[in-house]
Amino acid sequence: MDSPPSEPVGQADQPAVDAPAASVPRSTSPGEQVPHAATAAQLRRFIKSRPYVPLHELRRRFELNGQADDVCPVRVPEGLVFVGLPQRESDLLAELVRCGDVGLELCRDPLVPIVMGVFPMRPVVRG
Repeated sequence: MDSPPSEPVGQADQPAVDAPAASVPRSTSPGEQVPHAATAAQLRRFIKSRPYVPLHELRRRFELNGQADDVCPVRVPEGLVFVGLPQRESDLLAELVRCGDVGLELCRDPLVPIVMGVFPMRPVVRG
C-alpha cells in the first residue's frame, strides 16, 4: 500500500467556538430509568485528558452499551464519517470536531471513513 490505512483529521486552525449545549436526557417512559448519557463537556474533558482515545474506550468509560456493530453516520467538515457510538453521542462528537476541540483518526481500509479514535486539538492549560 502506498498510504497508511488511517489518517488524522480535524480543524486545528479554526477559531474557538462555544461548546455545544449540555446534553438532554434520552426520552423514557414514566418510571423507566434514564440510561447513562455523556454530555459534550464530559466527552471533551475525557478526550483532552489523554493524548489519544480509541472509540471502544469512550464506550466503556461512558457506559454506551449497544451492539458491537452499531455505527452512526455524522457530517464533519471533511465530509461524512461513520462513528461506532450511539447517534446522540456521535452527534456530540461531531460538534466537538466542528468546534475544533477534537480530531478524528479515520480508518480508510474499507472504502468509507470509519472513526477509530479521537485526540485533543488544543493543548490543555494547567495550573
